[in-house]
Order: sequence, then C-alpha cells, then structure tokens
Amino acid sequence: MPYLADPDRYARPDFYARCGKSGLLLPRISLGLWHNFGEVDSFEAAREIVLRAFDLGVTHFDLANNYGPPPGSAESNFGKMLASDLAPHRDELIISTKAGFSMWRGPYGEYGSRKHLLASLDQSLRRMGLEYVDIFYSHRHDPETPLEETMGALAHAVRSGKALYAGISNYGADATVRASAILREMGTPLLIHQPLYNMFDRKLEQGLLAVLEREGAGCIPFSPLAQGLLTDRYLRGIPKDARAGKPHGFLKAEGVTPEKIAKVTKLGEIAARRGQSIAQLALAWTLRDPRVTTALVGASKISQLEDCVAAAAHTSFDAPELEQIEAILNG
Repeated sequence: MPYLADPDRYARPDFYARCGKSGLLLPRISLGLWHNFGEVDSFEAAREIVLRAFDLGVTHFDLANNYGPPPGSAESNFGKMLASDLAPHRDELIISTKAGFSMWRGPYGEYGSRKHLLASLDQSLRRMGLEYVDIFYSHRHDPETPLEETMGALAHAVRSGKALYAGISNYGADATVRASAILREMGTPLLIHQPLYNMFDRKLEQGLLAVLEREGAGCIPFSPLAQGLLTDRYLRGIPKDARAGKPHGFLKAEGVTPEKIAKVTKLGEIAARRGQSIAQLALAWTLRDPRVTTALVGASKISQLEDCVAAAAHTSFDAPELEQIEAILNG
C-alpha cells in the first residue's frame, strides 16, 4: 500500500525554530539514524519509524557516512525509503550527512582532508539516491589538516550544488570560531553545530554555546537522552533489546551505573510532577535554552519517537524546578 503522508503534519507552527540567524527552520525534535537503521536492524521497523516521524512533522533526518552497522548501510536503507515512500516530499525534508570518522581503508578514509570529505559526500549521495543533501558536516575536527582545507571542502560542496548548507560536529569552541570565520570569508556561513549535550554531559555550556550565539549558528545536540540512560529504559536492569545490551552499541553495560540510575530515578519524580516522562523531561531541559535549535533523538520503537516529539510541547521550567534538577545532577 503506498504511503500517504498525514495531511495534518504541519498543524503546529510552534514545532519549528529558526536555525541560528539563517532562514532555515528546523523541527524542535529531529530524527537521527545513528542506531537502529543499519543492515543488522529490521528495515520495516526502521521504515515505520521514519514515516511516523514525518507524519508527526519531523522534517529533519540526520545521517553520516559511517552509520550502520555496517558503515554506509543506514544511508542505503534511508535511500530505499526515499525512493519508495518519501520521494514526492523531497522538498519538505532536511537531510544531512557527515564525513570524518573512519569509513574505508587507507589514508583517505577518515578525518578532514578535501579528498576524504568530497569523496565521502559523493558516496553518500549515491547510497541515498540524492542529487544533494541539505546539510553536509565535517564530523570531527582534524588537528593534522589545516582548517582552511576542511572548511574549503565544505564550501566547495555547497558551491557545487551537492549540499545547501555547511555544518560541523564535535568541534571545540576555539576551532568553531576559526571554522566559522573561514566559512564566512568563503561566502558559506556556518549553519549549525552538532555537539554532544545532555544532563550528564554539559561541556557545551563551557563556552561553545556562547560562541554559536555570537556566530549566528544553530545548535543540534546529539545524545540528549544519553543513549537512553535518561529514560525509564534502565531503571530495572538492562533489557536485551536495549543499546547497552547490544554488542555494537555505543552505550556499554558498564556505563549504566547505580549512581546514574539513582539520579534518573529522582529526575523521574520531577518529570511526574510536570506530567512528563523522564525522556520528555530530559529533552525539554535540553531545549530550554533558545540557542538550542533542535534535539537529535534516535528511536527503536514508534512509541519512543512519539514520546520524544511530545516533549517539544512543554519546554519551559520555573526556577525551583531548575534548582531541583541541578541539585540532583550535582549530587
């Protein structure tokens, strides 16, 4: 049966926020295909999640060359979904990909050289069956390659029509300042930065967020739920189908510590008083700062996705709530 998009998917204009000082609007919740969308996962389950996301108004889908496993398979699977279901809606989608982490053998298979970035982008476009991506990222700062070369490759991707915007991920504050200046000089302003940020990892607050505000760039934190720790998923142990229970998962069982579970349990009490799940509280907390454009979530079930999207409806906190959360996180 052919896919028919929900006609009410844009019924909530406040679900979208401007990305920095650009003209681009992004949904407050975006879907990342880092986990659960590779060759080792159920294609049909992944397809249902992607289509449900679009029906809910999620227009931004984030990938990278190495997402899978195996590397590249998330892009290949997403390309199949585009061809079979979402091709008529291409102009409604913001599709991003990245290059910089290890992707193929030899000296050109990773990091920030012009050779790697542009070859990787061509590969990504072939896997997804696209003429262009909306955002192309340098996935990590390469200290051995001049930033002018790395940013020059991003600018070239935009000028050649293979990307509409340039982004960076996992860059520190100082490197971000320099990267933004180079891109601006090249006529391709930095659109967005994708850093790690959640209640358990707050390095973003130590200068980088202020830099993004000054540079007029958006912010899309990844792992806002700390790979599922900031949910009720691990309160009663590690489920077999959870990320921490998979051999290829980023979150390992040793990362699920009693100390963190105790904090999550206390956060759950605040969430209950707000009428939210723990995941919704964590996402709302991530989005509480207007400098954060959108939160990048993953999902292995439609119910998880729906829970995350609903978080965008209530992102304000009063002072006592924020004080209580700080006390828990610092305890």
